[in-house]
Amino acid sequence: MRTSTQLTCTLNFAEIGLKDISLVGGKNASLGELFNSLRPEGVGVLDGFATTADAYRSLLAQGELEYELRSLLSDFDYEDVEELGRRGHAARVAVLDMPLPKELRTAIMTAYEKLCDRLGREPELAVRSSATAEDLPEASFAGAAETFLNVRGREPLLRAVHQCFASLFTDRAISYRARLGYDQLKVAISVGVQPMVRSDKASSGVIFTLDTESGFRDVVLINSAYGLGEYVVQGVVTPDEWLVFKPTLKTGHRPIIGRRLGTKEVRLVYGDGSRTTRSEVTPLAERTKFSLSDDEVIKLARWACVIEDYYSKEAGHPQPMDIEWAKDGVTGELFVVQARPETVHSAKARELVAEIYHLDSKHGPPLVTGQAVGEKIGVGRVRNVRETAQLQKVEAGDVLVARLTDPDWEPVMRRVAAIVTDQGGRTAHAAIVSREFGIPCIVGSGNATEILHDGDEATVACSEGPEGHVYAGRIAFDVEKVAAAEVPRTRTQIMLTIGDPSRALQMSFIPNDGVGLARTEFIVTNHIGIHPMALARYPNLKDDKAVKEMASRIGDEEPREFFVRRFSEGVAHIAAAFYPKPVIVRTSDFKSNEYARLLGGVEFEPKEENPMLGFRGASRYYDSRYADGFALECAALLRVRKEMGLTNVKIMIPFCRTIAEAKRVIACLADHGLKQGDDGLEIYAMCELPANVVRADEFLKVFDGYSIGSNDLTQLILGIDRDSGTVSHLFDENDRAVLSLIADVIDKARRAKKPIGICGQAPSDFPEFARWLVQQGITSISLNPDVAIKTKLVIAAEENLQYGVQPLKSDVKKLTTDESLAPQQSGANQYATAQTG
Repeated sequence: MRTSTQLTCTLNFAEIGLKDISLVGGKNASLGELFNSLRPEGVGVLDGFATTADAYRSLLAQGELEYELRSLLSDFDYEDVEELGRRGHAARVAVLDMPLPKELRTAIMTAYEKLCDRLGREPELAVRSSATAEDLPEASFAGAAETFLNVRGREPLLRAVHQCFASLFTDRAISYRARLGYDQLKVAISVGVQPMVRSDKASSGVIFTLDTESGFRDVVLINSAYGLGEYVVQGVVTPDEWLVFKPTLKTGHRPIIGRRLGTKEVRLVYGDGSRTTRSEVTPLAERTKFSLSDDEVIKLARWACVIEDYYSKEAGHPQPMDIEWAKDGVTGELFVVQARPETVHSAKARELVAEIYHLDSKHGPPLVTGQAVGEKIGVGRVRNVRETAQLQKVEAGDVLVARLTDPDWEPVMRRVAAIVTDQGGRTAHAAIVSREFGIPCIVGSGNATEILHDGDEATVACSEGPEGHVYAGRIAFDVEKVAAAEVPRTRTQIMLTIGDPSRALQMSFIPNDGVGLARTEFIVTNHIGIHPMALARYPNLKDDKAVKEMASRIGDEEPREFFVRRFSEGVAHIAAAFYPKPVIVRTSDFKSNEYARLLGGVEFEPKEENPMLGFRGASRYYDSRYADGFALECAALLRVRKEMGLTNVKIMIPFCRTIAEAKRVIACLADHGLKQGDDGLEIYAMCELPANVVRADEFLKVFDGYSIGSNDLTQLILGIDRDSGTVSHLFDENDRAVLSLIADVIDKARRAKKPIGICGQAPSDFPEFARWLVQQGITSISLNPDVAIKTKLVIAAEENLQYGVQPLKSDVKKLTTDESLAPQQSGANQYATAQTG
């Protein structure tokens, strides 16, 4: 309890909380809150103490220091990098030249000795700055001032505190305050002192309780690398990454829905002699392994949810968090060493207009690739910056290329068109700043500074998925602005077709009723790359070269688990993005020639004259030539539903030829734990064969619903191999024969009271086709995300005509009467004929 009216220079964490931000800054106030309120809830938090803002002000009151600082920091252009550097350096020197007041030195020593008494030892220390304007909702100020690690003894502690005071005047901190309009001397600083966590012998990192790229709120994003945590925060290394789904985590499940192995090139460890820390190369054996176990990931994610829920309750509104953590390599314990409100996505107003970027002209292969930050595109002239002095040549609209960026570069970074770095991950400094300023950024490219040269024209595209691409030249691009709030609801369910799991979180913001088709082929090709049967039979394969290559990809992981984990996490990523809306997952539907292209696949695939009509779909699943491979798919889907709790996943069987085959596949799924009806499991079939239409009444007694695959159905009705360029010009979903069978099967499904949707390409390509489907009374239409909004407006207009629903808003009416959506006369006649045919 604080009762003294005298100057208070230090306070123990047990004495402070969120109410004390003005006294100890956001960082230390948060540590006190964690220590007092969340440590009793099981969250690992360390003891410590903090110097106060009054302690810092007592230093300013010494001699002429305050006057000197005000003179240095007034009346200059803070965007002038050289002048900013000169004045910042002079300010820091002035602070360090002024001795700490005796009263403050005594208070720090007393607090330190009491901390040692509570711990029962004299620990190495982490000494961290905490500005009083830091971590407020309107300011992303974390990291602007200094942190000192592995500080040992009394005098080194006093020096570290003094250096923290001086770091209030780093170039970045001065620039940041000037940009936000803060008085340079009204922002004070507190210093937090805690025992070190021996993460130099283990790992450490950062947690966000949202997805930092899309702003999706229902996930926890965990980053981790070996060694002390500064390298992750500063973006020096590319860390490991995990994504955990909050809603089912809170119900006791283990929903790790994604992970990425980082390169973790170097690590920061304890130094020797005069250096408190030093950098060393991470051994290759450790770089190729994840730096946390799944149990540790789940534990950290649960702590993150506890912290977020607590801070949200205190704030009176949802409050995403930015959390730093560390693992002690001596004891094996995990600790939270910082938690603060996330101030980039959470501070943004929920925009009603989404911007979707598209390159709109052809281009060559990418010159450079890396992790995309954001989803924008930037074009400009390359400026390759290898040292701070070269920042002077960077102009507004340039593409900034560097090994990595530094906090002091921010005045320049905020005016460039794009940023590309060799190093770092999604929590690197470049990534954090680019998100805040809305700048496209690629991190962890490896070689951008070698490939991209000063003066080159370049296009930086972060709009093509998780991998960002740098293309030569200025490539034209479009920005589609979508007013999501203006999109009306429809009776017809509008679902999305999703293949790439990494884009699912962003796509979930498009108005939708779920996923009508989740393609698993992308997951198998891009996340696994090995034939399922080769993994089931490994290492007993004929191809020694394939075995060797598989061994290098699998590493120490059990071969079946290699498939099940990647497949399940890919599916779960999509299911979580749209939870609790239905996500219909189609089991793999490669043709034999496509399967053969997977590593180890040649041994297991027949050579067929026409693979389009051969060994594909349902016929594979119970056949001994693929049954073990299908068992892996089933194990993955069972994990998604049972272990991860994502029961919104439905299963869809492709290319099912006969009723007997349908029953056999249903039994096969049940044998693998996927029993129809258990936990609400529904099993659908693709309606893509004429037999599926003719015998729909019988098929729909076996399956819970249908989804029309208009691509395969069209080719089989018209007798056209759509892979054949010779007759491809005859392929037409609008042909009267195709429309007649589609109308027939929709009618049969409605009479059977079973849902029927469509997931073929036609509704995405032809607005009139979508109108016609509404007229037939189809249950749902699955669309490509890029046309979902536009097509939904067309469907809403048709429902307005068909059912007399309330009029659409004026801007929607304007869109639906645009000439581009008006029917061609011949097309209108086709649809009318099909309706009566």
